[in-house]
Amino acid sequence: MPTPRQSDGQPSSATLSAAISAVGLRKSYGDKTVLDGIDLRIPAGSVFALLGPNGAGKTTAVKILSTLIGADAGTLHVGGHDLATDPQAVRAAIGVTGQFSAVDNLITGEENMLLMADLHHLPKQEGRLAAAELLERFDLTEAAKKPASTYSGGMKRRLDLAMTLVGNPRIIFLDEPTTGLDPRSRHTMWGIIRGLVSGGVTVFLTTQYLEEADELADRIAVLNDGRIAAEGTADELKRLIPGGHIRLRFTDPAAYKSAASALREVTTDDEALALQIRSDGSQRKLRSILDRLDSEGIEADELTVHTPDLDDVFFALTGPADIPNKTKENVR
Repeated sequence: MPTPRQSDGQPSSATLSAAISAVGLRKSYGDKTVLDGIDLRIPAGSVFALLGPNGAGKTTAVKILSTLIGADAGTLHVGGHDLATDPQAVRAAIGVTGQFSAVDNLITGEENMLLMADLHHLPKQEGRLAAAELLERFDLTEAAKKPASTYSGGMKRRLDLAMTLVGNPRIIFLDEPTTGLDPRSRHTMWGIIRGLVSGGVTVFLTTQYLEEADELADRIAVLNDGRIAAEGTADELKRLIPGGHIRLRFTDPAAYKSAASALREVTTDDEALALQIRSDGSQRKLRSILDRLDSEGIEADELTVHTPDLDDVFFALTGPADIPNKTKENVR
C-alpha cells in the first residue's frame, strides 16, 4: 500500500491530509525484527484497527506513532506533523490510552482529571470545567469524589479515556482498551468510541477482540511476522477466506431436485432437502442464483448466506496455512 510522494521526495498532499501515515516503518530489537517496513494511511475521522497475535508488534507500532519510542526507519506523519522533525507537535495533537491504566488509585476520579489538566497547562478554571464536562460525559460524576481504588474495571477504563481527552486531542491511540472488561462495560466503551468518531476524532485501535474490530473499525489491518498480511474493510477481509456459501432449503422434493439441476456446482443434502452453493457473499452472486431460480419458476423455502467471520480471517492470515499473497494484495 504505497503512499504517494512528490517528485522532489517530499510527502504529497494526500499523505499530509491523512490523520496518520507511515511509509516503510521498521523497528528491531537486537536481531529480532518487530516491524518490517509497514505502510499505513488512516483518514481523519475514522477508526482503524490493527490486529495480530501476541508479540506481533501492535503495541510497538502504537508506541512509535505516539512518540514514546523511536523507529529505526520510515517516513511517519501524525496530524500532519513529521515525527522525526516535530515530535512535540505530534504530542500536542494526540491522546494515548495504553494497555495499562494511567489512573492513580490513591486519589479521586476528579483529582485524576485535574492532574491531567495541570499537565496540559490549562488555566485552573478551564481545567475544572473540562474535568466536570468529561466526568459527566463518561457517567462518572457521582463517583468523582471517591478514590479511584473503589472504581470497577469499567469505570477505571472510562476514567482513563476521559483523562486522555482532557487536552481535546483529534487523534487517539487506544491500545487494547477493553481488555479484561465484562461484556456490558465493553459495549459501553464501544458507544463512547463511536461518539468520539462522530465528533471527528480519529481512532487507532489495537485489540484482541475480533468482534470489537468488526463492530468499530472502518478499516482493519492484520499484522503478522512484522508485516501487514492484509488490509481492508471487515467485509473485504472476510471475502478473502474460502468457505462462504449460500444455503437453499426446500420442503417440496420436486422443487429441490429441479433447483439442483438448474444450479451449477452445488452440494446436495437429500435428507434435509438443502443445496449449498459456494459464494463470496456478494450481492452479485446472490442475485445470479435468485435470477436462475426465477427463470425456472423455482422458489426456495429458506435462504441463508454464510460468510467467514474475522476469526476465520485472523487464523488464516496468522497461522501456518496462509492465503496466497496475490489474494491478500487485492484488498489493500
